[in-house]
Amino acid sequence: MEPYNFTKSNRWPYLSPLRYPGGKAILYPLLKDLAELNLGESRVYAEPYAGGSGAALELLFNGVVERVLLNDADRHIYAFWRVVLNDTDWLVERIDRVRVTMTEWRRQRTIYQEHRAHTLKDVAFSTFFLNRCNRGGILPKAGPIGGFEQKGNFLIDARFHKEHLIERIQAISKKRDQISFENQDAKDFIRERLGQFRNSRLLMYIDPPYYVQGEGLYLNHYTPEDHSGIARLLRSRRHRNWVLSYDNVDPILHLYKGLNTLFFDLQYSLQNVAIAKEIMVFSDSLEVPTAVSNKFLS
Repeated sequence: MEPYNFTKSNRWPYLSPLRYPGGKAILYPLLKDLAELNLGESRVYAEPYAGGSGAALELLFNGVVERVLLNDADRHIYAFWRVVLNDTDWLVERIDRVRVTMTEWRRQRTIYQEHRAHTLKDVAFSTFFLNRCNRGGILPKAGPIGGFEQKGNFLIDARFHKEHLIERIQAISKKRDQISFENQDAKDFIRERLGQFRNSRLLMYIDPPYYVQGEGLYLNHYTPEDHSGIARLLRSRRHRNWVLSYDNVDPILHLYKGLNTLFFDLQYSLQNVAIAKEIMVFSDSLEVPTAVSNKFLS
C-alpha cells in the first residue's frame, strides 16, 4: 500500500518558540478534521508528550478547540512552558538581553545538565537557549550550530531571531487561560484525561518517543517495555477518542496489530533533510476523514 502523504498548506506553521525533533505541527490538517468530526461544543485537545506543542497551538489559535491540555515528563520542557505561561515578562527580558555566544552556550549547557540545582526559570531559559542554538534543536547530545570552532556556514545564532521568538512567546501568553501544562508520567496523564472527559469533548493525540531513534533525540527516551505499556493502556481504552503516531518499525506494528492503522511519510530536517516512515493508529471510537479511512490497513 502506498503511504499517505501529508502536504503543507498555506498557513503560518511557526507558532511554537521551540524547534522540536519529530515535531508534528505538519499533522495539523488531519487533527483539525478529527476534532471537527468527533467533538461537539467545548472542544478540548490533549497531548501527553507535548514537546514543542506546535499542533496544539495551531488548533487553539485557529479556534478549532477551546482548550489544550498539555503534558511532558521532561522537567526541562515543562519548565519552559511553565515560564512562558506564568513568567512571560521575565523570559522576554532574558531573551532580549542575552548574548548568543559559545561562552553563553557552555554556561547554559551546564545549567541544563545540572538542572536539579537550579530554579525552574533558569532551567526554562537554558532549555530554550540550547534548543535554538543546537543542531536540529536536539537537546540531550547535540552540539552548537556551526560546531565548537564556529566555522560552519551557519553559526550559533542562526536560529535565534529574538524579535520573532519574543512575538511568539507573548502571543502564547495571551492564551494562558486556555492552556494547561503538566509534568506527569505520560501514562498517568492519559488515564486521567481520557477518564475526565466524554468522547464528544476530548481528542487526545499521543506521540511517544521514537522506538528506534528515541535515545538520541529525547532525554526521556523509552525502553521496549515502556512502549509495550503505552500499547496495553491504549488497547484497554480503544473506545475513547485518541490517535497515535510512531515510527514505522516491526515492534510497533506488532504492538498495535488489529487496530485502524495508517502509513504516512513526514519530511524532517534535523542534521539532514530526510523522509521518515511513520504510522498512525486510530482508536475504535474515532470517526476519520474519508481520505484517511480509504487507506486503512486491512
